[in-house]
This record gives sequence, C-alpha cells and structure tokens, in this order.
Amino acid sequence: MKEINRLKEVLNEQKRTGKWLAENLGKDTATVSRWCNNHAQPSIETFTRIAELLDVDVRVLINKTKEK
Repeated sequence: MKEINRLKEVLNEQKRTGKWLAENLGKDTATVSRWCNNHAQPSIETFTRIAELLDVDVRVLINKTKEK
C-alpha cells in the first residue's frame, strides 16, 4: 500500500498521539489510526484542520509524489 500521508511521522515529531488528534478533531481513535497507517485518508478539509492543529503547512502532511 502506498503511503500517501505523513500523519504518523508529524505526530511523532511533535510528540503528539493519535488519541490527542482524535480528541481535537472529534473523531474516533480507530479512524485516526487508519489515517496514520495509510489504510484510509482524511478529506482535504480534515487535512487542513489537522495542519491548523499541528501548526504546519498542509503540504507537510502529504508525501511528495514527484521529486524536482
């Protein structure tokens, strides 16, 4: 399975947990776990909200599809 997002890495870098993210988004921890393990992806709107919560650019949360 292709890793589309970097949620797990960014959460680790900021010493945050999936549980913290789930609570702040009002989502189930199982849903956030699926996102962190790239078994499912959040909507663009949710990616934007996650970026706001983590105080990062939304592009940090998504793996590059192509190198320059």
